[in-house]
Amino acid sequence: MSDKYDVIVIGSGPAGYVAAIRAAQLGLKTACIEKYKNKEGKNANGGTCLNVGCIPSKALLDSSQKYHEARDTLGKHGISTGDLGLDVGAMIKRKDAIVKQMSGGITGLFQSNKVTSLYGSGKLLAGRQVEFTDHEGKIEVLDADNVILASGSVPVDIPVAPVDNDIIVDSTGALEFDAVPERLGVIGAGVIGLELGSVWARLGSKVVMLEALETFLAIMDQQIAKETQKIMTKQGLDIRLGCRVTGSEVKGKEVVVTYKDGDGNEQSETFDKLIVCVGRRPYTEGLLAGDSGVNLDERGCIYVNDLCSTSAPGVWAIGDVVRGPMLAHKGSEEGVMVAERIAGQKPLINYDIIPNVIYTHPEVASVGKTEEQLKADGEKYNVGTFPFLAIGRAVAADEADGMVKMIADAESDRVLGCHIVGPSAADLVQQVAIAMEFGSSAEDIGMTVFGHPTFSEAVKEAALAVNGHAIHMPNRKRRK
Repeated sequence: MSDKYDVIVIGSGPAGYVAAIRAAQLGLKTACIEKYKNKEGKNANGGTCLNVGCIPSKALLDSSQKYHEARDTLGKHGISTGDLGLDVGAMIKRKDAIVKQMSGGITGLFQSNKVTSLYGSGKLLAGRQVEFTDHEGKIEVLDADNVILASGSVPVDIPVAPVDNDIIVDSTGALEFDAVPERLGVIGAGVIGLELGSVWARLGSKVVMLEALETFLAIMDQQIAKETQKIMTKQGLDIRLGCRVTGSEVKGKEVVVTYKDGDGNEQSETFDKLIVCVGRRPYTEGLLAGDSGVNLDERGCIYVNDLCSTSAPGVWAIGDVVRGPMLAHKGSEEGVMVAERIAGQKPLINYDIIPNVIYTHPEVASVGKTEEQLKADGEKYNVGTFPFLAIGRAVAADEADGMVKMIADAESDRVLGCHIVGPSAADLVQQVAIAMEFGSSAEDIGMTVFGHPTFSEAVKEAALAVNGHAIHMPNRKRRK
């Protein structure tokens, strides 16, 4: 039996590694268990986000955007590129190097903060004991005052398109293509599907996206969603809504996908590669012993309260494995909150102000309530919108697609939500998130001095437009 730990964290993704570091900073003896090995067979911290999710996908998104600009847009700037080459292998190698660098950074942070790294699998037993099995099969039972479960999530499988990691792949396999597929199918037109579809469309794939829902980006504000669909379609993504895949058959080096379209008609398409990205599910396989005392909810998530405490005393759960949106930054904040609560502090998370981002080009970002949610709740509100086409910096940068939408309470003028499709949307929406955290009104944002020329002026103008005070566009009448 090993020495007792104050905290054992299972999982070193954005939720787990942040929890472990913060706990160690607060003087708690902390260990973090991670079972993932990279494609070189080496131990790697960082979880899905860093190894096969957020970071590698952004690396490829940026590489593919640079190729697209060199091929299609630099000419209008007076820049000639001559014969343009494309080395997919070099792109993948660059992506892998970034992942390795960032994963090594977490390992270094563990060392500097005196977090004990344990590589293998962890299973929660009764009484806050953890059964640790290393990669050689050696088993050790560890004691802890507190256990934090941060095992993350995995892609959802669908029987009609079984992943073979060759022709049919999931979101992980879509990061490893060694050549640009001429015909690419994507099942699911959500966040992951749009990002991965964008990568390969920019590099030359003919991309068809089959989405079962009849509404595009149903969780987003629908005015922004419709604008996004228009932009993505203009970029070449063939987005087909209301299409339910009924089967797939791999024939040699291609796959035939059958589906019912929005009118109920049977259709088929042939692709060189097919990406299945219909969502993610909590990963709890092998995590919990039968007598651990931890319960799952109806969705397979670990049941927790608002403070991420499970049904077992001293056991916490954070990140993708619990309720709420599967966002790396949401998990990280839960990791900090739990570590600080274990240390006797009393932080809280404002779950109403968590930004959501799609890293297409342009980006799509939101924070707070959508107009549809406010209508359903019967709340009275005012809306201000402003197009990037009227922003000098956006026009000069050839980034004028999209808009900012600001929503504020009709009586108090307190900002209730902001939704953006446009250049640097991920960074712009964070300005509004900060304002909302401090209870800002639309007038407060409109009175703030913004640098000129900047993309962020669209945020100011949208805030002004809420109350009919926009300067650089005609104002609509306010809602009564």
